[in-house]
Amino acid sequence: MTRLMLLALLVVSFSASAIVIRDDVDDSKYRVAVSELPALVDMPGEGHGVLIAPQWVVTAAHAVTWQSQIKQVTINGIPRDVERLVIHPGYKKPPQELLDQALATWDWTLFRVLLSSSDDIALLKLAQPVTGVTPVAANRSDDEFGKIIKIIGKGATGNGVTGYEFSDSHRTELRRAYNKITGAHGRWLCYIFDKPSDALPLEGGSGSGDSGGPILIQAENDWLLAGLTSWSDPQSAIRTPGHYGQISCNVRLSHYKDWIQSVISAQPQQGANNSFKPNLLRYTKAMAEKACHDFGSTTQVGLTQVLATQ
Repeated sequence: MTRLMLLALLVVSFSASAIVIRDDVDDSKYRVAVSELPALVDMPGEGHGVLIAPQWVVTAAHAVTWQSQIKQVTINGIPRDVERLVIHPGYKKPPQELLDQALATWDWTLFRVLLSSSDDIALLKLAQPVTGVTPVAANRSDDEFGKIIKIIGKGATGNGVTGYEFSDSHRTELRRAYNKITGAHGRWLCYIFDKPSDALPLEGGSGSGDSGGPILIQAENDWLLAGLTSWSDPQSAIRTPGHYGQISCNVRLSHYKDWIQSVISAQPQQGANNSFKPNLLRYTKAMAEKACHDFGSTTQVGLTQVLATQ
């Protein structure tokens, strides 16, 4: 496995939104038909996006930037050509040295600081408008805290006792689970995968393989797209992710509503295409260490402390 692919795997593994389920509830109760969300978009290889307008898909930036080019996506079983990829200018691609240090020490503090300060969002313009599939309306309100969410994905799965392995299949059956927003901080909506005594009947958490997938909030009789699966906080003592207590953070669509609208409304630059060119913000290990020093420590900075400053 190349170093680039390992980096992509680790970022997606600590992200993603396949469904990890309660250990005391049968898996069949989580499985749903594709008709649950026809606007769910399958990215090449793994990862998801969501159709938010007839010709536009929103996804997590890290779900697309590990590939040199995105030529096609699949929507409701039909391949769709991609005309253009727009990555948020504030997205920070993790440097290899930061990953190497985290893998060697299993201290993900610096990596956490990087992820939490990055604008992990991208838009794809399709070559032709999609017909026969209703786009999902984006949530524009910032009152998400405490609300019940619906999580949909078909990446790696497991349960809160066993977790899941990085090597597990990242494309499985479509599953749906529920959770509750416990943090709404700037860029992020976060929730905790609670143990059964504190959990919702069909509580679920993030797995691996569905980064960019939908986090939905109910508004009257409809479900709005409130977030995109982005990353989970690595549990320092547990090297198998997906256990009870895991915190998952998702791109907060209400924070990006103006950026999304500006991209969709703008005329494309001449020569723009769907190639990914790595002219992103250069984020170094030294920058992460400085950010940690600003918190008063270079190790084990708490997630809540990090998010509150972003």
